[in-house]
Amino acid sequence: MANPRVARPGLTILAVGALLVAFSPVFVRLSELGPTATAFHRAFLALPVLYVWTALGNAGARGRAPDPRRPGRRDMWLLALAGSFFAGDLATWHWAVTLTSVANATLFANTAPIFVTVGAWVTFGERITPLFLVALLVALCGAAMVVGSSFDLDRAHILGDGIGVVTGMFWAAYQLTVKHLRSRLSAATIMAWSSLVTAAALLPLVVVSGESLLPATVYGWGILLALAWLSHAGGQGAIAYALAHLPAGFSSLVILIGPPAAAVLAWLILDETLGPLQAAGGAAVLASIVFARRATPALTRGQRDRQGSAAP
Repeated sequence: MANPRVARPGLTILAVGALLVAFSPVFVRLSELGPTATAFHRAFLALPVLYVWTALGNAGARGRAPDPRRPGRRDMWLLALAGSFFAGDLATWHWAVTLTSVANATLFANTAPIFVTVGAWVTFGERITPLFLVALLVALCGAAMVVGSSFDLDRAHILGDGIGVVTGMFWAAYQLTVKHLRSRLSAATIMAWSSLVTAAALLPLVVVSGESLLPATVYGWGILLALAWLSHAGGQGAIAYALAHLPAGFSSLVILIGPPAAAVLAWLILDETLGPLQAAGGAAVLASIVFARRATPALTRGQRDRQGSAAP
């Protein structure tokens, strides 16, 4: 029987978030701006939506005392850390793509579940079962199959491959920080403050890179708004919400549906090749989620107390 801890709507919300994030490579490819400027707008243009979401949440909580979603001084430091981790994830991802193949950068960036699983065990006391480790291995193999024959280990790419792993570390650190913050703060609050930090951290990199900051056409602005509102506010917001209701290691594995989904979207929208190997890799990722769902143990009462009650 499926574990009730991972059979709730949180799993559906997490999957929807991962699918919305899967649109981001397509939007980046269609953007009129360079990769760093596009990453800046991903966070910056999402801020109005995120602050409206936060205001609506605070209005709904009015009259309840105390308000658990008001960040304290320690929370502000952690929110800044989460935003810095996400900025590091985006910056190192773009750097890795310039130093190695896109396939290599994608695969090594998706090593994040390894770091999340270890970090969740150390930080939150989440148990790791042998069946979950098998599911994780299947998921990573599936992600490798999605990148297909473009993956190539070469000494000339070793720096870029290493930076790709660092990207995975940043993404894992972001997920673990958000998971910790979700014990006290709402997803809207976390997304609003961390995205402000992400945009502030990326802006100097745009200036240094010399990339244009403003798209030339209405179409260009539309692509940026879609990236910011759908993939960032919608996708990352849904992931942040779900992290309060699901174990961190399992959540990170589910997010691996993103690469197969991105491959399908690139095939449909950008006319990129999608072969049997990529299809088999996507099926392997989906199968791993089924196994992981059965293998993920429910959090003990002590673990729930350590993480705190999930904020809405």
